[in-house]
Amino acid sequence: MMDVYDKCPVYHGKIISLRQTTMEDASALLSCYSDEKAVPFFNSDNCNGDDFFYRTIERMEQAIRFWGLSYKSKYFVRWSIVERRTNMVIGTTEMFHRKADDKFDGYGILRIDLMSKFEKAGIIADILEIAERHFYDDFHVKHILTKAIPSAVDRRKALESCGWSELGEKMMTHDDYFVK
Repeated sequence: MMDVYDKCPVYHGKIISLRQTTMEDASALLSCYSDEKAVPFFNSDNCNGDDFFYRTIERMEQAIRFWGLSYKSKYFVRWSIVERRTNMVIGTTEMFHRKADDKFDGYGILRIDLMSKFEKAGIIADILEIAERHFYDDFHVKHILTKAIPSAVDRRKALESCGWSELGEKMMTHDDYFVK
């Protein structure tokens, strides 16, 4: 089996594709990470105070460099979400195998960051279907957690339609997680 950290895979859904984020994505991703309507839906839990609200291309490039270093260190993978019809980068998704001294040790954490105009149930369901098809094996996890705050109506609708359940308890000190 291929190691996701040896060669980052590209995945295709019906609506979107996922490919490793590169510096060439910086200006497109700045449209996502400077989108004030989108930022509240991003999962910045345990990200050392980074709220992922970036106002400059320099800050976006700094984040992409960090994501690249994290990939090389095998901490997580950050993919750009590409709308297949337009080939437009509309956000990113991140996945990693969580290592911790608690009951969620060994779970996967999936983060989904989308521009607000793409925060749609169909797009999110496409991302979730890719995750379900590949991420359990690629990251050696039995369960995946992802966050969806109560105001993320389309995200919650997609999670429920794809068979995810509300966790019903805090993950560390954080609320609003779904699990599958």
